Amino acid sequence: MHQGSRFRPTLVGLALLALTASARSEVPTPAATEAPAPSNRPSAATPARPRASMETGPIQRAIEKLAADVKGWGGSVGVAVVDVETGETIAAKDAHVAFNPASNAKLVTAAAALHLLGPGHRFMTGLYGKLDGDRVPELVLRGQGDPSLDAGDLWPLARELVTAGVRRVGAIVVDQGYFDDRFVPPAFDEQPNEWAPFRAPVSAVALDENTVTLSVRAGEKGKDAAVRVDPLGFVDVVGAVRTTKKGDPEKLLLDLTPKGDRLVARVGGHLPENARVVRVRRRLDDPRLVPGYALRAVLESAGIEVAGGVKLGGAKEKRLLASHRSRPLGELLALLGKDSDNFYAEMIFKAIAAEKKGRPGTAEGAAEVITSYLKEIGAFEEGVVVKNGSGLFDANRITPLATTSLLRAAHRDVSMGPEFLAQLAIGGVDGTLRGRFKKLSERGIVRAKTGTLNAVASLSGYVLGPPGRAPLVFSIYVNGIPGKVGLARGGMDRIIDAAARALWKDH
Repeated sequence: MHQGSRFRPTLVGLALLALTASARSEVPTPAATEAPAPSNRPSAATPARPRASMETGPIQRAIEKLAADVKGWGGSVGVAVVDVETGETIAAKDAHVAFNPASNAKLVTAAAALHLLGPGHRFMTGLYGKLDGDRVPELVLRGQGDPSLDAGDLWPLARELVTAGVRRVGAIVVDQGYFDDRFVPPAFDEQPNEWAPFRAPVSAVALDENTVTLSVRAGEKGKDAAVRVDPLGFVDVVGAVRTTKKGDPEKLLLDLTPKGDRLVARVGGHLPENARVVRVRRRLDDPRLVPGYALRAVLESAGIEVAGGVKLGGAKEKRLLASHRSRPLGELLALLGKDSDNFYAEMIFKAIAAEKKGRPGTAEGAAEVITSYLKEIGAFEEGVVVKNGSGLFDANRITPLATTSLLRAAHRDVSMGPEFLAQLAIGGVDGTLRGRFKKLSERGIVRAKTGTLNAVASLSGYVLGPPGRAPLVFSIYVNGIPGKVGLARGGMDRIIDAAARALWKDH
């Protein structure tokens, strides 16, 4: 199940460098052909008349400055700044051109999930089976795409079984049928040898974001360090890490190789006795049976005998013995908006398909449902493409005006507006905007989603206004600028600073 995977021996410093949280794929510059604007959205060719009290010249000049810089770097830029209340376009540049949005695609996933599933939606994970005295011949572990499920959540399930009188279990059966068996999201195969957690696969039952973490804690000098692998139960550790005297250099060797449907972790090297705990985390290759092995380890620790093995199946079993429900969707979305978690995005993406089109949920089904949603709210135009839920790699396309239309619709939808706004990063305060917009942080007026790929920078969200003034929505996409992403961010920030000054003038 983990065929072909190998995490080669390396110094721990190099292993940790592999865990970078951004994709390093080259992203082609999108075509610069303008698509005609749908009749139900404002035109970006000639910005509509803004509110009389707002000075928009500095915003447009900041846009033109960024566009000139990006052109010099060989890239392209699209911008739209729109009044939430009136729909008027305040300032724009190539706002109908479709760009790779990078992680701004998570705005689409979040809005669609809130609208289609509801802020209160919870993901259930259950144990099913027929109870025969104190024995369950086949215990089925079934999930509904909970992105937040971790190994610790298995313990309450085990305690529920004990309370119900279960003392023996035959086989453990993992039902992954809520999703299809394509556990690698669209476009993720562009970097098949990338083992960092940001590229984790998806599955209906998933533990610890479908990653494995190896932790090494130094012991006393001359003795073996303690090695732990989470989740439990599916990795066999071979070898040892020696503890050396204080001040010695650290050297940790790790090799993960497949062994049937399990993994073997071969470890070696040494750590000084005063060393910090070293943790190395990587994605799984095939995650489908991992929750079953972890459940087996937990059940045995809880005093339940497990006689059989772990396998896939169980779709027909209906009797619920124990269950776990996630926090509400509205709370989970902070992992998308503030922290840009790709795994959460792809799990929620497929869950939309499973809920709206029936199991198994597929990426293609999610794309179809979400595209229909974009059309319904007037946030779709020629060139918009939805393929995955995270925006990772070269998959999605959207225009600045389609994005601002989405943001405007979300803000005006009373059933989801507060949750949608709350999941976004606050400029200068938290998430991926913690280090940006520091001068505006006291007011907390910039709420936005960032996006970064090797040659892509994006920023879309809201500039909140003073009392009595509606916010502005904005979307800025820059593509085709390898090595210049940091410089592009500076130009983006100057556009938003100008918009904030205009909106807050005289306050």
